[in-house]
Amino acid sequence: MKLSIKDLVNVARGAAFLGTGGGGDPYIGRMLSVSAIQEYGMPEIIEPEDLDDEATVFTIAMLGAPTVLSEKGASGEDVDLAIEKMEKHLGKKADALMPIEIGGVNSMLPIMAAARRNLPLVNADGMGRAFPEIQMVTFNVYGVTCTPAVITDEHLNSLIIETGTSAKRAEDLVRVSSIEMGCSVIMSSYTMTGKQVKDFGVHGTLTMALEIGRAIEKGRKEGEPVEELARYLRTTPFYNQCKVIFDGKITDLRREVTNGFTMGHCLLSALDGSDRTLEVVFQNEFLIAKEDGVVRAIVPDLVCMVDRETAEPIPVDSLKYGQRIKVLGVSAAPIMRTKESLAVFGPQAFGLDEKFTPIENL
Repeated sequence: MKLSIKDLVNVARGAAFLGTGGGGDPYIGRMLSVSAIQEYGMPEIIEPEDLDDEATVFTIAMLGAPTVLSEKGASGEDVDLAIEKMEKHLGKKADALMPIEIGGVNSMLPIMAAARRNLPLVNADGMGRAFPEIQMVTFNVYGVTCTPAVITDEHLNSLIIETGTSAKRAEDLVRVSSIEMGCSVIMSSYTMTGKQVKDFGVHGTLTMALEIGRAIEKGRKEGEPVEELARYLRTTPFYNQCKVIFDGKITDLRREVTNGFTMGHCLLSALDGSDRTLEVVFQNEFLIAKEDGVVRAIVPDLVCMVDRETAEPIPVDSLKYGQRIKVLGVSAAPIMRTKESLAVFGPQAFGLDEKFTPIENL
């Protein structure tokens, strides 16, 4: 896969869509990536199959409340420090980097990091979307150890956290630390072998983020961006079950930062003259959409909000009263829907009472 600086606009837009409202502002990530590429050059993008089985692969991400991530950004030195601290702690160098999630800023930050470190970037991630907690990845589901985890902040403070095999305990400690460090940190965790990336990663997600962005761009030129987006999704390996589940405007919104997360709900009223309403609940990402109390889409499937005229993805922190929005339900990758995965990031992991039902059955 070859990327150009021009492509980053579409990668960022596609990643914002796959971020399902969270993952941080990809615009910030794109600016950071462009700056790094202009100084260090475009990193090589490789497929998981290109990795040696014994290769050492690091993940790199920003963690925190999206509303804070969009204000703080990253300096680059904090990214370098996280990788350097991990290499020193493990006593070996990284052979490649990869996103832990494809959604939002965390699709862009690894491009910046790979450029700065002159390392290849793997075309895969750990979920094919965004999730708010670090145990909510396929790597954890299938036995990859989350720690050691390194976190750094803009002041170049750093912490190394080790919790054995408990990724949930790592999440708890990292979250508390991130709040103390300003609700936004750089993190490297889930150090893997090439074989583990091949076996447990969600493949091809950088490519699909790029093509989602291109589909929206093409649709705008042709006058039907949401329709073109849906058409492309139906050609993909696992986002192919997708549909517009609601067309409305925001009539109520509650959003607050609590315990390091952006949490709340928004209510949409239908634009077709009926009295139908849709409630969407979020914790950094959109979790569940219910029309008049009936589930229309639910995690780990994707609940995505886009501007009804331009198909521009709308993150949680950009929701505003009166916005006119189309809400899409999109199928997650099969590895995200297994019994083992649902035990880690199914609806009950977010305190929801509803059971997971695939979007194609709703």
